[in-house]
Amino acid sequence: MQELKKLMQEFGIVGAGGAGFPSYAKLAEGADLLLINGAECEPLLATDYILLRDEMDLVLQGVLEIIAKTSISKAYIAVKAHNAERLGWKDGEKLADGVFARALPDVYPLGDEISLIYEATGRLIKPGKLPITEGIIVYNVETMYNLGIAKRFSRPVTTKWLTIGGEVKKPVVIKVPIGAKISDIFEKLDIKVKEGYTVIDGGPSMGKVINPRTYAVNKTTKGILILPDNSQAILSKKMNENMAISRAETACCQCTRCTDMCPRHLLGYPLEPHKMVRTAMGAVEAMPEMVISATLCCGCGVCESLACNQGISPRAVIDNYKKLLSKNRLRFDKNGDYSVKEEREYRMIPYKKWMSMLGVSKFDKDIDFAGEINDFSRVEMTLSRHIGKPSIPTVADGDFVKEGDLIASAADGLSLPQHASISGRVTLGNDKIIIDKVR
Repeated sequence: MQELKKLMQEFGIVGAGGAGFPSYAKLAEGADLLLINGAECEPLLATDYILLRDEMDLVLQGVLEIIAKTSISKAYIAVKAHNAERLGWKDGEKLADGVFARALPDVYPLGDEISLIYEATGRLIKPGKLPITEGIIVYNVETMYNLGIAKRFSRPVTTKWLTIGGEVKKPVVIKVPIGAKISDIFEKLDIKVKEGYTVIDGGPSMGKVINPRTYAVNKTTKGILILPDNSQAILSKKMNENMAISRAETACCQCTRCTDMCPRHLLGYPLEPHKMVRTAMGAVEAMPEMVISATLCCGCGVCESLACNQGISPRAVIDNYKKLLSKNRLRFDKNGDYSVKEEREYRMIPYKKWMSMLGVSKFDKDIDFAGEINDFSRVEMTLSRHIGKPSIPTVADGDFVKEGDLIASAADGLSLPQHASISGRVTLGNDKIIIDKVR
């Protein structure tokens, strides 16, 4: 296992699903099951589907490498039912020695690690605990692809697969160098952002608003979407946080719908958004431990976009509590007996219903792979876009590097190195390394 962990760290492999946790740090003794997350929980994204369709050999190489180097003997690759059908997979079908398909229901939010594990395996991760406590390690599809690339070609992570969708002529999946500017990608695809539209990194539910003129692709970018400002997906992201919190404190009628529909609550977690909303902010600032269960929230947005009929955002309140808890280094760690609620299966949200609630249904179109785009004259490599300590530059202004060269080493502790995604001349920036192709 140590050999595998060293390979993962040396080649800069990070969780490609969005969180950015260094992949080597997930490997631990005691696991008996590897779960590959291909659920593509968020609407409008197809990156993992395209990788499974077109690069399955390399994805499987990564999966089989983990099985070979650990005590794990079985792996599931979990996808939504509609993608399983398109891939020609049946639930439980053998894909390779020890590797099986899992077809998940077409509901939201099954990309959430805790929900995914329960749906795919029947095992419930106790609140505040990690998957390894139930013998499971979870990786994203693209993470396994990157491990396959590292093992077969001894190549570090220098490229990213991502969906470009929303208000575009045709949504596509492309492969680009890490650090490519979004504005350059849009120019090459002849995409213009219209007035009244916003660009986000990620899906319409949990993605973050970005400035396409300055933002660059990083190792966790799964998709870039252009969505209308008047859609619920964007309105919730642009809500004034202080106003949202004040409104929640004064307007909530305590109907409990946000709690009744909360996916984590339905799994038996002691998370009750309606109680979070009614808790006075002043009291929380004095005693943050009173909202310790806020750390159990996965941020799916069901409470604000579907459950609440008063335009309140329990998520905004909980997010604020999370910041306060993080500042005080507090997290939920209470032991107890937890069990999935019987009503869960009747309150799961159909995938298409969720798209409708977010106002993005019209953008749900067939997506295909448009190829690799690699003729970029500049990339900007971020040093801290992973969980843990920032990478440490090993190059200086003016140095010439080749694609794949080490440009930043891992710091002590939890960290990852960075490698040049194009060949060119180096300029050191604030928390980033800029590489300009030499003409």
